[in-house]
Amino acid sequence: MIASRDRIQLTAAAYLDWEAQQPIKYEYLNGEAYAMTGGTLAHNDIAVNLTTLLKNYLRGKPCKVRMADAKVGVTEQGPFFYPDVLVTCDRRDRTAKTIVQHPCLIIEVLSPGTEGYDRGEKFKHYRKLESLQEYVLVSSVNQNVEIYRLNAQNKWELTPYSADEVGTSRPVEFTSLDFQGAIADIYEDVEFVPESSDSMTEIL
Repeated sequence: MIASRDRIQLTAAAYLDWEAQQPIKYEYLNGEAYAMTGGTLAHNDIAVNLTTLLKNYLRGKPCKVRMADAKVGVTEQGPFFYPDVLVTCDRRDRTAKTIVQHPCLIIEVLSPGTEGYDRGEKFKHYRKLESLQEYVLVSSVNQNVEIYRLNAQNKWELTPYSADEVGTSRPVEFTSLDFQGAIADIYEDVEFVPESSDSMTEIL
């Protein structure tokens, strides 16, 4: 999902009450609510693939995977974000009604217009989550996955994966879940189509 430029100033409490009545989702940062808009079909396909892979892997385990409708609260006063995919293994989140507060894994599928925001401002706030162990950035324009992991020295380390480098011998790892998977599975049935070649544009 992508945050648009439309923004509304609210307190955190007012935002939570107000957003629950809206037909679309809004993220909340620095006292402002930002409308969320849809991404590309490739963006959606990647998120579905990741959710499916993790759902199947976590079956029978005390963890839960959630998609873009699940809101993450960094604190009770915000910020509040809608990551593309998240996993929580915390009991408190299993009984939560509207907000996940203790995710161990957060995945954002990058879009060209919001990549800088996901890498910078958003990651800065996600790092405040004491439960977070891995932050994953997945490209929607080529087969490229970047994983930031919190190491034993409490530092975030980057491990990149790409189709050219990985091949079949080096699986993508989410160490917070002890998960390994092929990068090809993350991008299964994903077609990378330039924006200018969108079928509706061609028809018009």
